[in-house]
Amino acid sequence: MDFEDQLEIFLRARFTLIAVTTVEEERALEAIARVCKRNNLGCVSWDVADTFAHLLPSREELTSAREPFTALEKIGAYRGDAVFVLKDFHDFLNVPQVRRKLKSLAYQLKVSRRHLVVLTPFAKVPEELRDMWVPLDLPMPLAGELDQLVTQLSNVAGGSVRLTPLGREKLVQAALGLTASQASRAFAKALVTDGCLDDRDIGLVTEEKRLILRESEALEFFPVTETPADVGGLGVLKDWLRLRERAFTKEARDYGLPTPKGIALVGIPGTGKSLTAKMIGGLWNMPVVRLDVGSLFGSLLGESEEKARRALRLAETVAPCILWMDEIDKSLGVGTGALDQGTSRRVLGTLITWMQEKTAPCFVVATANDIQTLPPELLRRGRFDEMFFLDLPTLEERREILAVHITRRHRLPHDYDIARLAGMSEGYVGAELEQAVVDAMFYAFSQQREFTTEDVARAIQQQVPLSSTQREVVEGLRKWLLEGRAQSASFREVTEAQQKAVPLQLVKRSYGV
Repeated sequence: MDFEDQLEIFLRARFTLIAVTTVEEERALEAIARVCKRNNLGCVSWDVADTFAHLLPSREELTSAREPFTALEKIGAYRGDAVFVLKDFHDFLNVPQVRRKLKSLAYQLKVSRRHLVVLTPFAKVPEELRDMWVPLDLPMPLAGELDQLVTQLSNVAGGSVRLTPLGREKLVQAALGLTASQASRAFAKALVTDGCLDDRDIGLVTEEKRLILRESEALEFFPVTETPADVGGLGVLKDWLRLRERAFTKEARDYGLPTPKGIALVGIPGTGKSLTAKMIGGLWNMPVVRLDVGSLFGSLLGESEEKARRALRLAETVAPCILWMDEIDKSLGVGTGALDQGTSRRVLGTLITWMQEKTAPCFVVATANDIQTLPPELLRRGRFDEMFFLDLPTLEERREILAVHITRRHRLPHDYDIARLAGMSEGYVGAELEQAVVDAMFYAFSQQREFTTEDVARAIQQQVPLSSTQREVVEGLRKWLLEGRAQSASFREVTEAQQKAVPLQLVKRSYGV
């Protein structure tokens, strides 16, 4: 049921105090006016600057009332059937007299066809009004509305639209997650750049969307650039992902398959958890949206939960997408000191409820280093489809990782002794191997020559790997894996041992614990 259908039901049910949560005032006013017109109701707006104004043609005259208390008195004395839209009224709800008058008026209007609609960017409900306050969210514009904006903009601006049917669909898809005003600005910018709107402008709208989503503080948009070829090793995880590559298609839904929920990537720092999150977007050809959980925390009561709900609604609008929650142990872990544990628990509850109940195709990828600090309710089965442990890379994986980083620097891997470098770097994570290649390049560049295998070998020998400086942490994480709490992203032998209940001692030797 869309926004206008819900509002119409609320009006027919004689709900007298409706709070519409939105930042799109103009779009909300247009939708409310359409509903009023269909139901033969007047539509009047009020704000502290322009006082009363008719949103639909009317013969009723309204006197000016700049004070909120006086405005409510005028509404109470109004004799016609109408919806009164109170703009920015949440700013006055901290005044006891205004709050009391609003509550009394809501009760008084029950016997009439007059209704109060408060436009507010926050869903926070004053305790005194909770009994009467009916919340209603105005969702972000869907594909149909955005498609209409393309047509309207071309007519108004006099520009030409030369989009192919597929290009138009992709352009609209790229704009999902923006407000109507933001989408109009993005389309207008693309239109004036080259005088027409065509398939080439899809990238421009995507970039504009990335910049706008960044302003939300909690969400950051990543274009699809990484592929499985950019990630060395992790064969088990890659196979799992490839098996679900078509899981978000209509064909999969018709087959009866459920939409994948997400995965948790746990393990040693530097093993490629963040890179893997981006790689999934490239493999499945879906945008990656990073949720900065730490930025959700606010100082006001209820602000953190509202920020979380708003960010998750925005992510659902962008769907299908990869929602990447990076290093959740630092923001939601026990003892992380995020404001206070009460706030942290409430934000965690909001996230968990959404993960459990969501119907939008948002595939969650959560990464964490310190598994011990994460609350057990977040990690239990059902929140994620699978939990993967990213360990120190094997010999074969180190070969792949070195080859990837040498190729990224526009060199050919077969010009280097990859086998020798992989053999001497046991215990090194992917980030350390990349840094060894970079250090070798700096050393050779200072001597104005091409870097060699010897330069990389020297850089490897000069490093002290994480597996040495944090040996106890690595061994603790590996023991946690072998207890069957997660699936190895690399070692098929470990997974098979877990499935067959093989004694822990028999896999320790091959696993290296």
